[in-house]
Amino acid sequence: QGERGVSGNPGYPGKPGLQGESGVKGNKGNYGFPGLKGQKGSKGDTCENGTKGEKGDRGDAGDSGADGGQGDKGEKGDTGEKGYCGEPGGRGAKGERGEGGTKGEKGSKGEMGVEGIQGVDGKQGEKGERGSKGEKGDLGPTGVMGPSGPKGVTGSKGGRGAPGKKGSRGAKGARGDTAKLLRSAFSAGLSKPFPPPNVPIRFDKILYNDQEDYNPSTGKFNCSVPGAYVFAYHLTVRGRPARVSLVARSRKVAKARETLYGQEIDQASFLTILKLSAGDQVWLEVARDWNGVYVSAEDDSVFTGFLLY
Repeated sequence: QGERGVSGNPGYPGKPGLQGESGVKGNKGNYGFPGLKGQKGSKGDTCENGTKGEKGDRGDAGDSGADGGQGDKGEKGDTGEKGYCGEPGGRGAKGERGEGGTKGEKGSKGEMGVEGIQGVDGKQGEKGERGSKGEKGDLGPTGVMGPSGPKGVTGSKGGRGAPGKKGSRGAKGARGDTAKLLRSAFSAGLSKPFPPPNVPIRFDKILYNDQEDYNPSTGKFNCSVPGAYVFAYHLTVRGRPARVSLVARSRKVAKARETLYGQEIDQASFLTILKLSAGDQVWLEVARDWNGVYVSAEDDSVFTGFLLY
């Protein structure tokens, strides 16, 4: 490495000349002023076995540059965020009591000032001491009557009083309505022997049927007055057995039979009490092959019913 040469004056940039042949590497000259940025050179050939050079010494520090002039005033910045409210300061120490001044002369009464703003209600003061007992006041006016109190407990039964005097006879009352007596009854006989089975027996010889609750065309009794009824039959049986059923509300409530063969004649009878509602129906019927109910000029078969109460 050669010695540092004297700094030369900066040269003028020359015009680019033709590229000459590479000369012999000269000694390293002094650091000159920075030249203008040259054009980007073409990429060189890759070196196959180049060695890394040693790191050079650090150069001397350059002279300090002159101070720059004051720049123009910048634009006004944006308003900053509102700062946090600081904590309240502590209570200051109590000041010393001043000396008492002399009493001044009484001033003249001033003019009435403008009505001031109503002040805030003050805090409730401390409870005062109990005063001395005052004198008894005058009797006040009579108060309003209060509500009735609860009913008291029933007292014990008092003794029997003396008998009162006989009262005068009252006026004669109006004549009452005569209660209408409810009635229902019938009695009917059979006109043809051996009635058909499993259907109501039509007793078509009316003996009594003033209320017409019995229908001879159907053989059924129709209840019009609810209550307790008595039903009975007296039947003549001849030549064949008979099984008779008393039917109420489409249900066989009573059954009876008479076993008889040949030319023998016998009688079958039955009686019962039934509770009926309005609209209920009652009738008699015989079973198949057990319909030996008979009737002739000398023998009757009768079905009867009536209201008991």
